[in-house]
Amino acid sequence: MALTADVKGELVAIRDPRPSVRVAELTSILRFAGGLHSIAGRVAVEAEVDAEVLARRVARDLVEIYAARPEIVPVQASGSRSGNHWAVRVIDGGETLARQTGLLDQRRRPVRGLPNRLTTGTRDDLAAIWRGAFLAAGTLTEPGRSAAVEISAPSGEAAMALVGAAHRMGIATKAREVRGVPRVVVREGESIRAILAAMGAVRTAAAWDEMRQRREVRAGVNRLVNFDDANLRRSAQAAVAACARIERALEILADEVPDHLRQAGELRLAHRDASLDELGHRADPPLTKDAVAGRIRRLLAMADKRAEVEGIPGTEAAVPTVED
Repeated sequence: MALTADVKGELVAIRDPRPSVRVAELTSILRFAGGLHSIAGRVAVEAEVDAEVLARRVARDLVEIYAARPEIVPVQASGSRSGNHWAVRVIDGGETLARQTGLLDQRRRPVRGLPNRLTTGTRDDLAAIWRGAFLAAGTLTEPGRSAAVEISAPSGEAAMALVGAAHRMGIATKAREVRGVPRVVVREGESIRAILAAMGAVRTAAAWDEMRQRREVRAGVNRLVNFDDANLRRSAQAAVAACARIERALEILADEVPDHLRQAGELRLAHRDASLDELGHRADPPLTKDAVAGRIRRLLAMADKRAEVEGIPGTEAAVPTVED
């Protein structure tokens, strides 16, 4: 996805020198892009990412922050996964690294969520957690009904930790499970823009928001056009029905139509698309629109009464059937 690549390209270029922020981001990447493995009876830490530049950055941070000795290994695409991937592995000293990053607790048990010290950190630490999670397993979709920032989580606990971090920043998110995979989702337009900006993808956030506003304006215009079209269709149908009834009324009454009612009916037939106000101005002498409408009503009522007495079809029978 182009938008996802834009976000990740912007995020991977961020270089925050503060130790707590770097630790929060790196730990989040390790948690959401992989985790712990057992290789030859030893604990290994591994993160699988979809960009070589991100793999090199993770490896560099592991060296600089924890003095670890990572290796970068290309991973072939398989199953539903497409494109090249790279695994960053630390085997020698993997257990020590797992303890340092909070992937293992003091009893050597895997931590299913995120270390508490990170999720209760500063706003910048919380933003770094989200940045790391998005770099590891995030997607951004285009504005529209299905627009979302979505992150696949390795566990329900990790998903809830991410939700909690977003809520502490004042951004609404939800955790849900799709086909057995926990996911964290941000759907509301303003919240999507806010989480992108908080992570540091300021340019993409602005571009996405501009795209969203353009689509909303376009959708609003389309709704108005459709509304106007529907009104025009209804007006046209009403005019056709009114003229058909007037023609039938004049046919039923023939020479017995009062002159003032005949004038109103013929005026309507002569100017089928005109408003009642326009018809009133065309009358001789001029009439108000209420006077024109009243005379047409009396003409139709008189004809329908005559038709009922004579047992013939009234004015409604002349109205053409409108098919959907």
